[in-house]
Amino acid sequence: MQVFRGFRHPGVAPACALTIGNFDGVHRGHQAMIALLQTEARQRGLSSCVLTFEPHPRDYFAALTKKPDLAPARIGTLRDKLTELAACGVAQTIVLPFDGRLASQSPEAFIQNVLIDGLGARYVLVGDDFRFGAKRAGDYAMLDAAGDTHGFDVARMNSYEVHGLRVSSSAVREALAEGRMADAQHLLGRPYTISGHVVHGRKLGRALGASAPGKDDGFRTLNLRFKHWKPAASGIFAVLVHGLADQPLPGVANLGVRPSLDANDVNAGRVLLETHCLEWPSHLGAEGAYGKIVRVELLHKLHDELRYTSLEALTAGIAKDGRDARAFFASTHAETHRQTTRDRI
Repeated sequence: MQVFRGFRHPGVAPACALTIGNFDGVHRGHQAMIALLQTEARQRGLSSCVLTFEPHPRDYFAALTKKPDLAPARIGTLRDKLTELAACGVAQTIVLPFDGRLASQSPEAFIQNVLIDGLGARYVLVGDDFRFGAKRAGDYAMLDAAGDTHGFDVARMNSYEVHGLRVSSSAVREALAEGRMADAQHLLGRPYTISGHVVHGRKLGRALGASAPGKDDGFRTLNLRFKHWKPAASGIFAVLVHGLADQPLPGVANLGVRPSLDANDVNAGRVLLETHCLEWPSHLGAEGAYGKIVRVELLHKLHDELRYTSLEALTAGIAKDGRDARAFFASTHAETHRQTTRDRI
């Protein structure tokens, strides 16, 4: 899949079958829409194209009005969204910066500047709640009428339901916020996953566990930055780590801002996914994971983030989380391993 920041690049296809949206999570509803897009693109001899936005439009307006509560919790990072779109077989994705200029653009200008002049859209597929343009004044009827005028086809896909429940990013966010990881997996069609480069942290985990029985190397962690201040999930999780060995490695992870540590540390209060592999691969050595891209599946929530009163209490808490994660894998690992097979449309 080709990825472009904006559409004024020579590599962008001159004509396309297009769908538009934020695609946070790339859940089963999104997957069904992209499958339909792919079919239409093949029949018309066009490249399939996804137009998405960064930041999320509601992030932009939350910052503009200084009302952070207006920003939606983010399911996935841009990296993970692009990875999932590529897995769906999309030919190209356009990441359009959502800024003041785009926010103030009229629906008519958006159609002309972006869809026609920018992307050469010949077929446009949208969801049943699609709105666009300044003040969300544009709707499906306006887009359909513009298609008749300018010579592109417009289609609308109704909500995707599973067992009578509408699949949506909001439903995924709710499941993650409540720690219902199995429900989130059902809506996503795969385990909830965060990926990224392993970065350096304070390395406090090594010292914390050095005195714990059987932990001569401490509680070494893989640190991934979640590049949004408001993740949909948070807390302590039993996880599987991909990318360090031939088989996924069981572990325990903390997703959040680490309230048990100084907010002025190297993480600076930003959201971090810290993962401790229950068995560290010996071939990596002490420093062998830095810079690697890993994928962490969050399978089961153990508890919310906790604030500890001392390093001793923190060490004991981390050790207990490790034991609880081991117990989870001992009781459910066989079933969990089967569930990691993707359930794509």
